[in-house]
Amino acid sequence: MALVLVSGIGWAVAGHILAPVRVVRKTAAELTERDLTRRIPVEGRDDIAALAETFNGMLDRLEQAFAAQRVFVDDAGHELRTPITIVRGHLELMGDDPADREETIRLVTDELDRMSRIVEDLLLLAKAERPDFVRPEPVQLAELTADVFVKARTLGEREWLLDTVADREAPLDPQRITQAMVQLAQNAVQHTVPGQRIRVGSQTHGDRIELYVADNGPGIPPQDAEVIFERFRRGTARRGARTSGAGLGLAIVKAIAEGHHGRVELRRTDGGGATFVLILETGS
Repeated sequence: MALVLVSGIGWAVAGHILAPVRVVRKTAAELTERDLTRRIPVEGRDDIAALAETFNGMLDRLEQAFAAQRVFVDDAGHELRTPITIVRGHLELMGDDPADREETIRLVTDELDRMSRIVEDLLLLAKAERPDFVRPEPVQLAELTADVFVKARTLGEREWLLDTVADREAPLDPQRITQAMVQLAQNAVQHTVPGQRIRVGSQTHGDRIELYVADNGPGIPPQDAEVIFERFRRGTARRGARTSGAGLGLAIVKAIAEGHHGRVELRRTDGGGATFVLILETGS
């Protein structure tokens, strides 16, 4: 009789202890890609409650990831759908006149090139999630800054200025950093006019490295500063310029900065304009 009683008590205690685990299992079984909103009630401050909090945190991250993926796919589809529509429309309206056919081919080729750039940028952003996206090596900042300046000055007729140059070695991926800086320089060209100044430079503050591109264009409205680094987001106003980009350039810059465990920051240029800064933290 005592054995039966002990067994019954043990069964009841085990059932009470395992009940939250069953809730976790049931919640996990009910999760689908379309519904990640379910959460586990957290009661008490014991290990089971900690497990529930950890599980809920994981669900929060999953829900955010799936939501971001859906938005990304929708935006990518929209960006690619537009040039496809333009190409189809021009081909359908193309006549027999040689001049008309030549102009149509030019426009179609331009749109196909734009689609190719969008796809290449999407692939690059997908690679940003991989651990080998950035391959650091010892780099002389002065040489890297000068190389970026030489490449950037071919992007447009501006008053290019090689500004301050940091003189030290740092572990960076020179190709990725050059890619980010040239993109920032291209962005500055798009939002300035011939004759306006664009400065390229680098500087250090202890273990912190800053590589920057500064222009004296119209600057960036505050409402745009919050979104311009997001994929496919160009902001509500493009600083007075009209471009055909897909809104991926600054997202790529952000991915490269974060791949170096850093960030990209927007500042106001003295006298007006925009300054984009890659901020990278390195050991001495």
